[in-house]
Formats: sequence, structure tokens, C-alpha cells
Amino acid sequence: MNKISKKCGGFKLALFFAFIIFVIMLVTVTLLFGIFIVLSHYEMFSSISKGKPLTPIFLFAVVSVLIGTIISMIFSRIPLSPIREIVSAADRLAEGDFSVRVKLRGPKEFQKLNRSFNHMAEELGSIEILRSDFINNFSHEFKTPIVSMRGFAKMLKYNDLTKEEKDEYLDIIINESDRLSELATNVLNLSKIENQTIVTDKTRFNVSEQIRRVVVLLEKRWIEKNIEIAFDCDEIFLYGNEELLKQVWINLLDNAIKFSVPDSIIDIQVVQELQNLKISITDQGSGMTDDTRNRIFDKFYQGDTSHATKGNGLGLTIAKKIVQLHDGKIKITKSDKSGTTFEVILRTE
Repeated sequence: MNKISKKCGGFKLALFFAFIIFVIMLVTVTLLFGIFIVLSHYEMFSSISKGKPLTPIFLFAVVSVLIGTIISMIFSRIPLSPIREIVSAADRLAEGDFSVRVKLRGPKEFQKLNRSFNHMAEELGSIEILRSDFINNFSHEFKTPIVSMRGFAKMLKYNDLTKEEKDEYLDIIINESDRLSELATNVLNLSKIENQTIVTDKTRFNVSEQIRRVVVLLEKRWIEKNIEIAFDCDEIFLYGNEELLKQVWINLLDNAIKFSVPDSIIDIQVVQELQNLKISITDQGSGMTDDTRNRIFDKFYQGDTSHATKGNGLGLTIAKKIVQLHDGKIKITKSDKSGTTFEVILRTE
């Protein structure tokens, strides 16, 4: 059906240019015929030829070429004007002006070109904003722990510090170095995953048991906030890259713990459907704004603009990429004052 539509579109465009050529020829012939009638009426050809019968024909041919050329140059600007507009807009786009838009008129094909170009310009503008945000956030996330470590290391040089102060400063340096190490690891993992187009090393494994191990792995974090983990499901198996999917559950559960209020509950559900597996993780935090919800999977984006909450804004980005590599989907199904729910949908086959 698409091939037939494209062929019809190409035929209409060819018909449009054929019509333009026909109009040029018609105008040219009409003007020449009028000139010929006028010259004949005043017997101009006989006075010019003076016994040379080829002179009127030669003169008529020269005039025909001149008039045809002039009319063609005038009329050719009509079908070529959309192309000139596209070229001009493309030049502005190449110079970094992503606000440029075109407004083409004419056949349906020009309208399609109009929409495609404007959509491309809009997408490039969005990518440029993300790139700028990525650089700014990346610089901030790396610079902050380094500056902090440098400052407390300088303070440790003073001899009048108590043992408690030294231990406190050393703990800060250790925590900041761990934070920097985690950030570097996440950046490398994201770079590696983004360059992947297919998932290798797929095996059939018990995803229920894997999630239980992740809960135990993060036990220290949820116990510190006196959070209860509600997770009870049958043994369900999944075919995929076990190590990569483990990272998804770690990132989602860590995010839920981070934004949960103390003495709350995190509910984990695994639902087996016909060909899909739904894993949802629900916290009892304060939810998120619409802007945060729309950008939560962007690189280095954090809903907490004060950066008071631990994290570097890469966990959910990595999780989404891993899920997409498994031909799955990850989305927020609920986010309000009662909490937030992240849902992952994966194919079981």
C-alpha cells in the first residue's frame, strides 16, 4: 500500500512539472503567433526579406528562442521556489539555527516535505538542548565531589584538628570518592550499552529469585529508613541477559528507596501474562512533577535540583536502555502524593 501511495505521489509531482512546462510552451507559442500575425499584417517580413525567403523563417526562429528563454526563466522560478526555500533553511540549520521552519505550498508532496523538514528541525533542536544539558550536568557531577575532596584534604593538613574532626573529614573524602567512582562506572556502562544494538549472552533464568537477591543486596539502604519490602510471587522464568536485567532491578529499587519516606512500604509485583512479564515497583514517596516525569529518563537529570539526594541521574537512563535492548518497555504508571510506580514490560519468549 505504501509503495502504491509513493508511486501515485511521484506521478502527481511529475504531472505538476509537466503542467508548468506545458504552460510555458503555450504562452511562448501564443506570443509568437501574435507577433507573427502583427508582422504579417504590416508586411514586415516582405520588407525585411527583400527577395530572401529564408529570412522570415530565420527571424521567427531567433525570436522564438529568445522569447522562449525569457519566459522559461520567469516561469521556472515558480516550481523551483520551494527548493530554494529548503536549501536556505537547510543552510540556516547547518549554522545552528534550530528555530528555522519552512512553509511550502503546492502539491501534497511539498506538504509532506514541509512536515518532514520541520519535524527534523524540531528533533535536532531537542537533541541540542539535551546535549547542552548533558555537558552542564556532567561537568557539575564530576566537579562537585572533586572540589569537596580537595577542600577536606587541605583541612587535614592542619595539626590542630581533633581525632573526631579528622575521622569526619576522612569519611567525607571516602564517600565522595565512592560517589565519583560510581559516576565513572555508570558513565562507562551507559557508553557501553548505548553502543549495543543487540543483546548477547541470553539465558533462561529465574527472575523472581534475581529480584530477591537484589532486595538482599540493597538491604542496608532500606533498613536505614525502616522501609518494608513487600514482595511475594511464584517462581517465574525469563529469557534474557541476566547480568544486564539485574542492573535494571538494582537501579529501580535503589531509586524507590531513595525517594521513599521513612517507615513506608515498597511494593514489588511480578505478573505473568500470555507472552509478557510485568514487573512493577511502587514506593510511597511524594511523587514527581510533570516536568520531572517527562524528563526522568534523560541523562544526568535529577528531579531534586538542589542535588541533596544521592545519585547522578544515570540509573534510570541505563535501565531504560537495557529494557529497550530486550525489546521491552519501561514507564511510569502512577506518580502522585501517595507514591510512584515504575513498570517494566518484557517478552517472555
